[in-house]
Amino acid sequence: MDDVVNLDKLATTHHTLVLEGPDGVGKSTLAERLSAQYGFRVVHSPRTPDHLDLASRYRDILDGPGPILFDRCFVSELVYGPLHRGRSRITWSEALDLAESVISRAGLFVHLTAPAPVVRQRLLHRDGEAAGLDEVAALVTGYQRVFSALAEYSKVFTLDTTIFEHPPTG
Repeated sequence: MDDVVNLDKLATTHHTLVLEGPDGVGKSTLAERLSAQYGFRVVHSPRTPDHLDLASRYRDILDGPGPILFDRCFVSELVYGPLHRGRSRITWSEALDLAESVISRAGLFVHLTAPAPVVRQRLLHRDGEAAGLDEVAALVTGYQRVFSALAEYSKVFTLDTTIFEHPPTG
């Protein structure tokens, strides 16, 4: 539970939080809690239509006032784009520029992760369906790779969300 305590501490010292990780890892659940507790405005970023300029969309949001918490953002495009469309609609140059904007807002990237079988089971429980284990594992690995690169330019806090799992009772 030390990671949760650390995240709570980090939420009080950062003006912008970017929660990222594969579907089913707990981004929205954590975003709701942090927003209620610390007053962040939550920006949920579902898939953006292909004809829209993603980098400009996120620059505009980051130029806005007040504390912001992203429940998914441009980092997802760097992972899901290549896996689902064969390419990302955000270049690494744009991603690093956006990361600079996050940093300038006293921001922090929060990499939420869990083992692929756990993520897949959560999706099955939540949605009644889920991608195959190989695809979920590719997403988990994709986020690890992207955050490894981003960590060279900005602060990244990694949180394994299996710590939120409740042990079986009885």
